[in-house]
Amino acid sequence: MRVSVLDAWRSWYEGNAGEVLLPGEEGELCVLDFHHPFLCRLREGIVQVVTKGPRERAGGRRASRVEAAVPIREGIARMTGNELVVLVETTTAVHSP
Repeated sequence: MRVSVLDAWRSWYEGNAGEVLLPGEEGELCVLDFHHPFLCRLREGIVQVVTKGPRERAGGRRASRVEAAVPIREGIARMTGNELVVLVETTTAVHSP
């Protein structure tokens, strides 16, 4: 799925991901490819973007790695089609000159 994690000052992550872990207001969310469309509010926590690596063995197991881990105060996430857009307020203000 295509993922964008943005705040007012910068893009924290833009690219493809196998899954994204979100701190939802009602609990943790795991978003996978072609997830049902949704709009949800996020609470304080960490947005984790996880990518899948190339095949490791004949068994088809893939290596996963956290591509981005963004600590947030709050935010909102929207899934449509196969695109997840996460707008956040980070816990540390990052200002661009």
